[in-house]
Amino acid sequence: MIFIFQVGTPGVAEEKWCSAGARYFLQVWVMAAFWGLLLFSPPAAWSQDQVEFDQWLSAVKAEARERGISKATLDDAFQDVAPIARVIKLDRNQPETRLTLDEYLDLVISNARIATGREKLEEHRDLLQEISSQYEVQPRFLVTLWGVESDFGRLTGNFPVIGALATLAYDGRRSAFFRGELFKALEILDEGHIPVERMEGSWAGAMGQMQFMPSTFHRFAVDFNRNGRVDIWGEKADIFASGANYLSKSGWHGNEIWGREVRLPPEFDRAWIGLKTKKWIRRWQALGVRGLNGGDLPSFDMPASIIQPDGPNGRSFMVYNNYRVLLKWNRSHHFALAVGLLSDRIVR
Repeated sequence: MIFIFQVGTPGVAEEKWCSAGARYFLQVWVMAAFWGLLLFSPPAAWSQDQVEFDQWLSAVKAEARERGISKATLDDAFQDVAPIARVIKLDRNQPETRLTLDEYLDLVISNARIATGREKLEEHRDLLQEISSQYEVQPRFLVTLWGVESDFGRLTGNFPVIGALATLAYDGRRSAFFRGELFKALEILDEGHIPVERMEGSWAGAMGQMQFMPSTFHRFAVDFNRNGRVDIWGEKADIFASGANYLSKSGWHGNEIWGREVRLPPEFDRAWIGLKTKKWIRRWQALGVRGLNGGDLPSFDMPASIIQPDGPNGRSFMVYNNYRVLLKWNRSHHFALAVGLLSDRIVR
C-alpha cells in the first residue's frame, strides 16, 4: 500500500513491503533525486544472462505444475517474461530520505484528497454501509485507505506482476519471499480472478486499488458481489470488502476510533512513551495528559498508548487498538497517523 521512506518502512509484514509510496513517490524533489539515481547508476551485479534465467524459469514452472497450476496458465503467464532491469534498480536503490511526520502529512493529507474523500464517501455510501454492517469497519477508514494506497484507484502501478515477481525471485536478494509471492500470483490467475494482461501493480508486486500482495489477496480478498471472481483492480464492492475483511480479521473494533493528538505535561515520564505501555484513558488523565486544546480527555475509557514518532520535540498522540491494526496494514507510524488523521478530516 504506500511505500514509505519512514515516511515508511517495508509495509505490512514482509508482504506489504511496498505499500505506500511505491505508487506515487510522495514529493517532486524526492522523485527527481531518485530517478536521477536510477538513470545514472547501474544496478549492482545484474549479470545473469537470459539462458540462466530461462533455466531458472523452467524449474519454477515445474514446481508450479507440482503445486497444481495448469500448463495453460503457465504458458500464458510466462509468455515473453524476462528480467526487468528497472525492478532491480528500484529494489536496490530505494531512497533513504526520512521525512518528518509533518512533512509526510503535508504530502498525504492535501485539501484535494480530503475533498475527493468526501465525494467518494458520498458516492459509494450505500455500498460502504452494507460492507460496514457486515465487517464492522467504518466507511471513512475504507475510503481513506483507498485514497492513501492508490489515490482512489488512480495510481495502482503499471508493472506486470508476474514479470516483477519473477525478476525479484530470480535476483536472489529476497528470492524466497518473492518466489512464494510468484506462486500465489499464479494461483490467482489459475483461479480466473484476473487475466494476466490486467494483473498489473507496483514494482514489488502489490496489486489493485488497495495494493495487496498476492499472499494478502489469498488471505483477505473477497468476492463481495458474488460474480465468481475477486477483482481488487476494478470492482468497488470487492475492493472495499477486501479492505474491510483485512481490518476485521486483524482485530479492528468498529465502535472505536484510532486515537487523537494530545498534550503531555512537562514532567511526563518518557519511559511511558511507546506502544509497549498501555494505560486506561482515565489513568492518562490522572497523569496530566490532556487534549490538544488543553481540555480533559474523553470520558469513555479504554486502553491507550502514547507515541511521539518524531521524538520528544515532536507531536504526541494517544492511540488505541485500531491504530495497532493500521500498523499491521503498514508498519509505519507515519502511514498509520496519516490514515487516522485523514479519516478525521474527511468526516469532519
